[in-house]
Amino acid sequence: MNHPYVIGVDFGTDSVRALIVDTQTGQAVGTHVHEYARWKQGLYCDPATSQFRQHPLDYLEGIEATIKGALAQAPAEVRGQVVGISIDTTGSTPGPVDETGLPLALRPDFAENPNGMFILWKDHTANAEAEEINNLAHHWDTDYTKYVGGIYSSEWFWAKMLRTIRVDAAVREKAFSWIEHCDWISAVLTGNTNPLTLKRSRCAAGHKALWHADFDGLPSEEFLTKLDPLLAGQRDRLFHDTYTSDQAMGTLSPEWAEKLDLSPNVVVGVGAFDAHMGAIGAEIEPYAFVRIIGTSTCDILMAPNEEIGHRLIRGICGQVDGSVAPGMLGLEAGQSAFGDVYAWFARLITKPVRELLGDEAADTMAAKLIPHLTRQAEQLPVTPTDLIALDWINGRRTPDANHTLKSAIAGLNLGTDAPRVFKALVEATAFGSRSIVDRFIEEGVPIKKVIAIGGVAKKSAFVMQTLADVLNKPIQVAQADQACALGAAMCAAVAAGVHPTMEAAQQAMGSGFDAEYHPRPELVPIYETLYQRYRKLGGFVEGEFAKNTEFVSA
Repeated sequence: MNHPYVIGVDFGTDSVRALIVDTQTGQAVGTHVHEYARWKQGLYCDPATSQFRQHPLDYLEGIEATIKGALAQAPAEVRGQVVGISIDTTGSTPGPVDETGLPLALRPDFAENPNGMFILWKDHTANAEAEEINNLAHHWDTDYTKYVGGIYSSEWFWAKMLRTIRVDAAVREKAFSWIEHCDWISAVLTGNTNPLTLKRSRCAAGHKALWHADFDGLPSEEFLTKLDPLLAGQRDRLFHDTYTSDQAMGTLSPEWAEKLDLSPNVVVGVGAFDAHMGAIGAEIEPYAFVRIIGTSTCDILMAPNEEIGHRLIRGICGQVDGSVAPGMLGLEAGQSAFGDVYAWFARLITKPVRELLGDEAADTMAAKLIPHLTRQAEQLPVTPTDLIALDWINGRRTPDANHTLKSAIAGLNLGTDAPRVFKALVEATAFGSRSIVDRFIEEGVPIKKVIAIGGVAKKSAFVMQTLADVLNKPIQVAQADQACALGAAMCAAVAAGVHPTMEAAQQAMGSGFDAEYHPRPELVPIYETLYQRYRKLGGFVEGEFAKNTEFVSA
């Protein structure tokens, strides 16, 4: 039987993957992963200053390699039955473009300039600009932050743009407009990258660029020029309308149809962020709390507009009509570091080994370290006097974004060893998750179930069990190894007209759940005590940051 097929493409932090899916059964028939070559070398990044940039060539090479690689795995007849492609990316990951929509880094004069590249979601170089946006918005007639939790983040569109045009006169002169990664790479496939006419993602615009229908689009020209005169005219060179991911951006351009050996009639859907399409792939339903757990977390809730749309949820990453599924309010939260916390600890331990004994010994140790620490940490008792750590090693995303914050560990003594520190770090990431859940509930948004996807969710039973204990809620883990790419494929199926709604695509293409973690009743009260200690430590550290500027810059 001939079935239409779709391709979901998921651009992550380190790599991009493509997944070819049967629209009627959900069966994956081909997949391929491509690591970003320049990113892997650490180019254009400076972790000490929280600068993280990605070259658009990594994206172009990646999408071609993954789609071709996935098609090579699939049966030969599948190629002629592909009807749609949709793309998700990290975000907010904006970059400057010229009048044609060409990223500046693809021009010879900006080829090695990090400011002409895409500014990755976890780049925090714009902390000062975010604070300026907040200060002005909170004293303006219209508080443009009210639909993004009341706090604008340095991880987002306007802060990154403003900082870049302030520090780089060449970018300021040559950048006609700015564009999110998910919009640009989708537009590339259609051949229309004109920043004034391509379809911009509702998801990206609403959660990161302060777009809302109540504002008649983006913040006013008066607000932006008051923020900084350098922003004069920028609003008119961006966008007014936005589009949900059930809609088509266009069809494959002749160039890309030839390059990929696909029909030019293949529909390219409007892009979105990885977490939002991942929630679709994880079979999100109203009031399900979907956690995309990897280097960081992004948490997605979906609720009927008529039930929650009148509420303004404090301290989250936005509430946007249609950012997940049309007709539903999408709410976003998350942690700036999750798996990154464990990776930092592993680097801390292995770096001296690398320096003293060489790369081979360090690589061997690194491969075994986290599993070894996990086995030992699992054997440790959980007591009310255990170490307490904060998960703010890359600042705090939610609740109440503050990317200047630093992490801390309390309770160290001469008997403290690596497994105990690792256990405290795992618990810290769970406590950070609990604070997000508590905020939603405090704000009147119920959480009826918890769903997890992503690398950590699939690979670490210890982390997931700890999270279930701390949240005191069961957690279902989606069976799909590539839930974000699967969600993108579902969106492609709707954009191409194969399925009428996101819900219909989920029902036809979903793969269910393969694990469930239940809280252990004997540990729940102990973790409640530890969580209250976490909150107390967090309050102390944040208070010190607020009153001590030397501490902040340390």
